[in-house]
Amino acid sequence: MLAGLQCILRRDMLLAVRRPTDVLNTLFFFVIAVSLFPLGVGPQKETLSQIAPGVIWVAALLAAMLSLGRMFSRDYEDGTLEQMALAPQSLSLLVVGKVMAHWLGSGLPLVLIAPLLGLQLGLDTNSLYILMISLLVGTPVLSLIGAVGAALTLGLRGGGVLISLLVLPLYVPVLIFGAGAVEAVRAGLGAQGHLSLLAAFLVFAAVFAPWTTAAAIRISIE
Repeated sequence: MLAGLQCILRRDMLLAVRRPTDVLNTLFFFVIAVSLFPLGVGPQKETLSQIAPGVIWVAALLAAMLSLGRMFSRDYEDGTLEQMALAPQSLSLLVVGKVMAHWLGSGLPLVLIAPLLGLQLGLDTNSLYILMISLLVGTPVLSLIGAVGAALTLGLRGGGVLISLLVLPLYVPVLIFGAGAVEAVRAGLGAQGHLSLLAAFLVFAAVFAPWTTAAAIRISIE
């Protein structure tokens, strides 16, 4: 079972290396979206630092959504997804491998570049630290929830719009507590409560999202 997981993860990461534009498009959108806010809001440091957590988290959420449509669509079109469904390994476990590859290609780069954008918006060191932790815990939740939406819309015309309608309401709690953790630190309060809730969302999504995604894939294939 673990060999199948490693095979899927290695395959998807190799494809991501061969198609770097998929990763760069997500990263460039994130950087550009955050960088435009100082031009529209103004250069006042206090104003920028106040809106920085929400701006970075919203931009990260939207950037992560850009790649959701590609998570299963190419494998669906060339028949690979059907072969995965027929494989002796659990389809839920193979889905975990694809979600991990998606996060490594779209979520992790956002986590790594976020501190630089936070400095641009005037966040202090403690806030940047909590921002990275909140993104590190929260972005896998976005990938897990997004996998369910991507599986439900396989083969449908206008699937990208449908994915947005399906997953955005489920993304809202992650956005609230992710940005709220940084806001709590800026206000002199502890961020443990927000981070604990993000961790609870991650555990819940990690348990139920792969099973739900596998069921949705089987329905889409049939």
